[in-house]
Amino acid sequence: MAEATSDQRPHTVDYLDGVVVLLDQTALPDQERYVRCDTWQRVASAIADLEVRGAPVIGVTAAFGLALAAKASTAVTPDGLRAELGEVAAALIATRPTAVNLAWAVEAVMAAAGATADTVDEVQKAVEACSRRLHAEDLAVCRAIGDAGAALLERMSDVITHCNAGALATVGYGTALGVVRSAHRVNPNLHVWVDETRPVLQGARLTAFELGRDGIDCTVIADGAAASVLAAGGVGAAVVGADRIAANGDVANKIGTYGLAVSCRHHGVPFYVAAPRSTIDVDTPDGAAIEIEQRPAAEVAEYGGRPITPFGARVFNPAFDVTPAELIDGIVTEVGVLRAPYGPAIVAAMAR
Repeated sequence: MAEATSDQRPHTVDYLDGVVVLLDQTALPDQERYVRCDTWQRVASAIADLEVRGAPVIGVTAAFGLALAAKASTAVTPDGLRAELGEVAAALIATRPTAVNLAWAVEAVMAAAGATADTVDEVQKAVEACSRRLHAEDLAVCRAIGDAGAALLERMSDVITHCNAGALATVGYGTALGVVRSAHRVNPNLHVWVDETRPVLQGARLTAFELGRDGIDCTVIADGAAASVLAAGGVGAAVVGADRIAANGDVANKIGTYGLAVSCRHHGVPFYVAAPRSTIDVDTPDGAAIEIEQRPAAEVAEYGGRPITPFGARVFNPAFDVTPAELIDGIVTEVGVLRAPYGPAIVAAMAR
């Protein structure tokens, strides 16, 4: 089993004895089992098949995949190894194109591999050291995000969230649920409405699992019930994660997030996004420029391996949608809460 964090939660990913160890999120909540990846190809399939998912943690996982590739390489020169790693990096980035943290982490490792390493051994050590640094930094960054956003929820009785942006989506603390977790320490009566998150049910399976394990009161609802819950009153805020934030503040997140944001604006409920600065892509000007991953039709057309749509029915299954910046009341980062206008706020935050 992966080693525990300081608050006794297992890490979602670890690099132990030269093997990448992942908590298999496809098995939750029925089983807590771990997947051992001893090749970068196995890491890539784990990312593509959602055994590990969540923008921050797939970045760290991909970084460890590069460490595996470096360790296994038979290259005899540093340049030869770097060329091999470049091919592996491209393959890892292609597994989940929307989540910018994946490319960000891979590029950080590649930069470390190219920095004044004169031998193959030095490149290998630089790759592993960078991967371990990204792992440790994710925990620290997410705790800072939680603490930065906690004050937004401290006087609320109810909040709502979508998908899973908790410990399971990061190395071990969470972004949106990190905010909830930090707020719960000073507001122990906080209750969370959890969208089920069709079609893979990350909310029903993963967010409810996490909140229950942490003793945070929650209620799972169908995605289509969120507007009615907001209309009934009492929900103080929505807080969600992000897979990519454009330079103007537009946010790509799990499909259904945009609809929740529209409902929140209609009902006067603040809508917050929690994400590390590594999720901000300053090279993407706005949401229209974000590539939206298309997932397999079977995720919608089947349930438990059995068909639920008529044979031949066409399926449209985007993994994400884009919430325009004007619907977002704040972006919670490790350096504080960013407010509109987001363009200048993002520039300032990235410069810190």
